[in-house]
Amino acid sequence: MKEDFLWRTPLPLTDVAIGPDGAMYFTIGGRRTESALYRVTYVGPESTAAVDARDTRGAALRGLRRQMEALHRPAGPEAIERIWPQLSHADRHIRYAARVALEHQEVARWQARALAETDPPAAIQALVALARQGDPKLQPKILEALGRLDLAGLSEDELLDALRAYQLVFIRMGKPDAQAAARLVQRLDPLYPATSDRVNRELSQLLVYLDSPTVAGKTLALLQRKSEIRSEDMARLLVRNQGYGGTIAKMLADQPEIEKLHLAFVLRNLRYGWTIEQRQQYFDFLSASAEKSGGVSYRGFIDNIRQEALANASEAERAALVATSPPPKPVELPKPQGPGRPWTVDEVVALADGGLAGRDFAGGKRAFAAARCVVCHRFDGEGGATGPDLTNVAGRFSHRDLAESLIHPSKVISDQYGASVIETADGKLVTGRVVGDDGQTITVQTDPEDASQIVEIAKEDIELLEPSRVSLMPDKLLDTLSEKEVLDLVAYLMSRGNAADPMFKP
Repeated sequence: MKEDFLWRTPLPLTDVAIGPDGAMYFTIGGRRTESALYRVTYVGPESTAAVDARDTRGAALRGLRRQMEALHRPAGPEAIERIWPQLSHADRHIRYAARVALEHQEVARWQARALAETDPPAAIQALVALARQGDPKLQPKILEALGRLDLAGLSEDELLDALRAYQLVFIRMGKPDAQAAARLVQRLDPLYPATSDRVNRELSQLLVYLDSPTVAGKTLALLQRKSEIRSEDMARLLVRNQGYGGTIAKMLADQPEIEKLHLAFVLRNLRYGWTIEQRQQYFDFLSASAEKSGGVSYRGFIDNIRQEALANASEAERAALVATSPPPKPVELPKPQGPGRPWTVDEVVALADGGLAGRDFAGGKRAFAAARCVVCHRFDGEGGATGPDLTNVAGRFSHRDLAESLIHPSKVISDQYGASVIETADGKLVTGRVVGDDGQTITVQTDPEDASQIVEIAKEDIELLEPSRVSLMPDKLLDTLSEKEVLDLVAYLMSRGNAADPMFKP
């Protein structure tokens, strides 16, 4: 049974541990905000004695698993006979331990037996082991052995194991030739779509990889199908939690359909088998999905899917998509109402501490945009993502912490969002946020307000790379705002996006 026994706002938790005395210790603070250490003990009739972690009911199964784990090393021919019956054990942990034990034995001793095995669970595990340890030239024989499985007659878990076995064969041994791929498409195509989301995830990946001519149409039909979004009932917790509760509740109210997003993600790699109408339908789905609420990085992930799908489209398809897509509408931010003034931290703190009652939520939202905060920061599900999400700043910052971060952003720079200064061998200086590193090249975003402004620098050309002492966020952003706008902005940020907060009552 779950029970909420401690909460406070703000409570910026940084660490928690159970001490030798049985008490719970936790710390709050971080990034130069107020820090504290708390000790929590239990007082009541319940026993606080340590629970015996031994599970006697599982002792026999643990013993069998350990026998298999003891064979995770080369052994004699008799080891094969001990391992083989456990490849079809009902407990998956024992099955997997047996398969790993098999992989440690000389392949020549069990290769033929793996290819001839007829029991589906044992055959799947043995063929996975062969894909991991065998010669890539064995791929046709492994595919032939997998082809003898009656896929339609397998349980859902067995079918998933079989599909993942196919995937592993291709990961380890390469893509099959055109004839083998066509035969496998013919074998898998009647199974798709299935009634199980889990099965559809694996089938879609395989059919896209094998260039199925029907997978685009079938998957698009799944994307258009109405489905019920399932989510955990968290209403009680969300109402009580003044921090992340409101943000999560709003996301759940307009959340994306995860299974459909997975299918769209898989479909991005399909190069062939599309019609222009199907391509348009696919990108329309991505555009609609981008309007859903899915967290700080959500829209960036959708954009990455779109870009990779465009890269896999033909020139004719890309031209048709451009011709039918309306140009993006420019975003116009409101102007500060002013008159502004050079604000100091003490002045803002004095205003905020003097009381935030009777503030204007809409005015705070407008000031958030007028000061250009919205360009880089998300708040209540809206805004950019190049800076930290500010929705729950009230749970971490006091009025002084907030004022300092707004007026002197370089005083404390988050290591997650800080800029770097790069000097190249030819004397060129680049300042920006490192957003990618593939081992050979780093990718630097040079404009926090425009994620498309990037520079790629070969690592071999870098003479110096060090953290910048200057924040990407400009100083004195409040100086264009009036006193009313500053107060409305502070109240807006401290509200976590709740327009019904008492601060906004007349």
